[in-house]
Amino acid sequence: MLKKVLIATALVLPTAVFAQNDPLQDLLQQTKNARAAERAENDARERRFRERRDEQATLLKEARAELATQERRSEELLNEFEANDKKLAELEESLTLKIGQLGEMFGVVRQVAGDLRGIAQGSYVSSQPGIDRVEFLAELGRSKELPSIEKLERLWFEMQRQATETGRVVAYEAPVIGPDGTQETREVVRVGAFTAISDGKYLVWNADTQQLGELERQPPGRYGSMASDLEEAESGVEGIALDPTRGALLSVLVRAPNLSERIAQGGIVGYIIIAIGIIGLLIAAERAIALGRIGGKMNKQRTEPARDDNPLGRVLLAYEKDPNADLETVEARLDEAIIKEAPDLEKRLAMLKIFAAVAPLLGLLGTVTGMIVTFQAITLFGTGDPKLMAGGISQALITTVLGLVVAIPLVMLHQWLAGRSKAMVQILEEESAGLVAERTGGAKV
Repeated sequence: MLKKVLIATALVLPTAVFAQNDPLQDLLQQTKNARAAERAENDARERRFRERRDEQATLLKEARAELATQERRSEELLNEFEANDKKLAELEESLTLKIGQLGEMFGVVRQVAGDLRGIAQGSYVSSQPGIDRVEFLAELGRSKELPSIEKLERLWFEMQRQATETGRVVAYEAPVIGPDGTQETREVVRVGAFTAISDGKYLVWNADTQQLGELERQPPGRYGSMASDLEEAESGVEGIALDPTRGALLSVLVRAPNLSERIAQGGIVGYIIIAIGIIGLLIAAERAIALGRIGGKMNKQRTEPARDDNPLGRVLLAYEKDPNADLETVEARLDEAIIKEAPDLEKRLAMLKIFAAVAPLLGLLGTVTGMIVTFQAITLFGTGDPKLMAGGISQALITTVLGLVVAIPLVMLHQWLAGRSKAMVQILEEESAGLVAERTGGAKV
């Protein structure tokens, strides 16, 4: 009780004191007002907090409900994902098998297209207007995508067309590059995929420029005549030279030297051998004609009176010149007449024999000269390029061939002509012996 009284007294006393001091009273009043305002603000905060707490509780309840819904949805999606993943694995396995088969087919298609492009690019079939397939095949060979059905069908068609055109003979108009480089449109006859001709001349297909060109030098005559006959033919069977290498063999054939070029390879020695051969043939021809004429006259002389236009007649005239002469004189006179006739019958045969012996020696000389040229080329340039040695080897071989070609017929002609002349001399000797025998028989009688 005493404590309560003391506290009350303490509270009353300051009040009385503050009542007497106005600033303190104001401060107290302000403090009260501030506390009241703070309390009101706190109350408002508490109300807002309670309101928000209720709202957050509602939101939390809704969020928990949404979470439960999403968890159920997540479980459903997880189950669906597992099912789809399993199904996707099965589909991927099936796709891998199918892609493997298609990929193998695609590789084969690209390889076939590339091979067919190489064949088509170098084939004479591509020279025919309207047959355009190289670009398509090149694009198909480079493609990185599976080909469509249309492209596969066209690839099959191009393969079939190449096989079909290989067995056909077709005439068409096409541009042709001449030997001088000028281009003109000509009628071209194509024989399969191997040969093309125009105006009786062989053409070659340039795979790089995709153009037909006339060979600067045509094959030997018989090939040209075959080409002309084929162009002029309207039906039936005609022969033609085919080049299965699509121009390679034909190019080698036209590069082969002809007869005049081979002779020129022999050089000066070769020309000398040919000159000797020509002179020898002329001598042989002249002797053959002369001996033939003399032989005819001698055969005719056997049944006619003696004449001085043939050896036998001149021998008979020598016998008849002095019929009363003794036998030795007659024999001597006949021997003299035969000796005089023999040189005319054997005239120039010795020269022919010399030519026949000299020709192979000149061929040997050319061979040695050619080998010297070859060894000089080897000394200067080595053996790396055979073309550098070709000139000397050609001269060595050609001169040998020319020497033998000239010598063999000259030897045979010499032996034949010598045999004929000896036969005529033998006839003269036989006739002379007959006259002597006749004279001897008459003297004995």
